[in-house]
Amino acid sequence: MEMLPDLWKEDYWLPPGVTWRDMEQMGDSNRPRPLDLLIALPLALGFVALRYMFERFVAPPMARCLGVKNRFQVTAAPSPNLESFYIQNRREPTQSEMEGLMLSCRKTQRQIETWFKRRRSQDKPSKTKKFGEAAYFCPFIRFHLFRFILNFSLSVQKPWFWDLRECWRQYPFQPMERAHYWYYMLELGFYGSLLLRISVDVKRKDFKEQVVHHLATIFLLSFSYCANYIRIGTLVMLLHDSSDILLEPAKMFNYGAGWRRSCDTLFVMFAVIFLVTRLVIFPSKIIHTTLVLSMEVFEPFAGYYFFNILLMVLQGLHIFWAKLILHMFYKFLKGKLEKDERSDEESEVEEEEEEKGGEENKDPGVDCYWEKSKDSLNSKLSMLTNSCVLNNLANHRSSVVDRMRKAQ
Repeated sequence: MEMLPDLWKEDYWLPPGVTWRDMEQMGDSNRPRPLDLLIALPLALGFVALRYMFERFVAPPMARCLGVKNRFQVTAAPSPNLESFYIQNRREPTQSEMEGLMLSCRKTQRQIETWFKRRRSQDKPSKTKKFGEAAYFCPFIRFHLFRFILNFSLSVQKPWFWDLRECWRQYPFQPMERAHYWYYMLELGFYGSLLLRISVDVKRKDFKEQVVHHLATIFLLSFSYCANYIRIGTLVMLLHDSSDILLEPAKMFNYGAGWRRSCDTLFVMFAVIFLVTRLVIFPSKIIHTTLVLSMEVFEPFAGYYFFNILLMVLQGLHIFWAKLILHMFYKFLKGKLEKDERSDEESEVEEEEEEKGGEENKDPGVDCYWEKSKDSLNSKLSMLTNSCVLNNLANHRSSVVDRMRKAQ
């Protein structure tokens, strides 16, 4: 244990020449204390419980009101051998494995391929689950929006909002406002709940990037609070929240029926704000401030490099998501945007197959039944047509006889 570095060593958290005892002179109410971060854990658990209650009792009636409908799915027939292989591998069998499964299950290759497609379709999250995940954030976003407006109104009155050099004036002896304390704790609790729920949430293409983003955000919030980077940390949160409050409502309307215009409007607004704030303002203002302007006040220390590395990680994620958003925006301009670009590749393939008619998912027995039904329907239609023609001929003949009798 003696070989482990001291986690709370001043050289890691504070500029050279500043100690924790110097920070204590500010008073408990005016300075951030590391123990304050413990309140984020019960807040995170509270958000998890709130989300569970919302998705169970509130999201289903909301989905019905907005016309969210799940796709019809044909369940895979029970097959212990195929189920065991699917659970162990989660992929399509190779040709050699296919031959072994054909012998053990006494099924054709087509039947086995159909079984795997249906089994994967069962694991695919339904539209109702996706809607519930997006809709949960909407009540939270109202509160989130209220906090955003409140924080913005408080920050816009401060000189450091307009002059970024003020973020570092008299650092680290900068008093913390109570509103910023709660803003930090709620943000930490929220991202902690996302990390706790990430294993059961809908997994998309950017699952790994989401995990990195949540971890980087939690580390950034924790370090910036303990090191009293409150001013620049508040600006970072304001910048990110400005676009996040539009994303989830756009996804919610996308899953509903008849809300295309609302979805498109929110998506365009989100895309513009995201690209401007994350690709222009964030690197040119925030990162430039933490890298360059902060050095006018203090010399580099371990926390300075740690904080800026995490900001670079966020910027890399911004570029990754910006590519997806630009691709979606291009599809939107061409009128081809129908789903989230982050959907699973496997889900996209299966949805395309369903849109093509899903003919490969039908059993031979279903095809035979359909052919018999079609033949019987055609025969009935032909009988009905013949009877109509005969009736018309009989009526015409009787009318001609009547005319001849009248003429005589």
